[in-house]
Amino acid sequence: MKKNIRLIIAYDGTDFHGFQRQTNAASIQLCVEQALSAIFQSPITIYGAARTDAGVHARGQVVNFYGEGTIPTEKIPYAMKGYLPREIAVLSAEEMPDAFSVRHDNKGKHYCYSIVNRRMHDPFQLRYAWFIRKPLDRQAMMAGAEILLGTHDFSAFEGQNTTPMNPVKTMYAIDLEEQGHLLRIHVVGDGFLYHMVRNIAGGLVDLGLHRLTPDEFRRILEGKDRTKLGATAPAQGLCLEEVFYSEERLQSVLTQLKAQRI
Repeated sequence: MKKNIRLIIAYDGTDFHGFQRQTNAASIQLCVEQALSAIFQSPITIYGAARTDAGVHARGQVVNFYGEGTIPTEKIPYAMKGYLPREIAVLSAEEMPDAFSVRHDNKGKHYCYSIVNRRMHDPFQLRYAWFIRKPLDRQAMMAGAEILLGTHDFSAFEGQNTTPMNPVKTMYAIDLEEQGHLLRIHVVGDGFLYHMVRNIAGGLVDLGLHRLTPDEFRRILEGKDRTKLGATAPAQGLCLEEVFYSEERLQSVLTQLKAQRI
């Protein structure tokens, strides 16, 4: 009998064309499916909680699949090491109820966007952060973050050429964390549109560089017009941190973020 198995996966997305399977390009989904198919000796299809873009990273991507085999579920992460590139790691495996779905049963997601803000770039962060030389006004960025909290129509923050979906989303937290020259934007919400977090990051940076005022930023949100917002932040700064499947875990992370905000 096939089991419904949930995996938590981490990956460096730099050299991949996103999570979703591509016809002529390397993807996270394809690599994981090929590895699982070899282990289970039958074709495996995985379903991901988030379709991260090309160049975007993950510490806590969640997938599930249906497989039948003799390998104990808890041994799957170790078995996968021999079939996956070093940029992808399966952190855990757990058998779930048959009806469990990573897409439909999650309570929200936590993304983090990283920025190196100093006069000289950091060579060790080029794959994982957006380098911005000019000083960023943190107070202006936090004012913008406050504007985006709660439930809104986020059409102004939706990427172009995306599959139509409900643009109304709820943001539980948008917090800034600072560690030396590294500035992190934490975003937690019940769902996200294509490029939404990267557009939020780009908009907050425009506030921090005084290209926008908070009032202008609010009008962009309320106007629902993507053309009024600036450029999308580059992919390498974005990381999917965690997907939540319990209200308790979601609230715990929100408490942690509140405690570390600047």
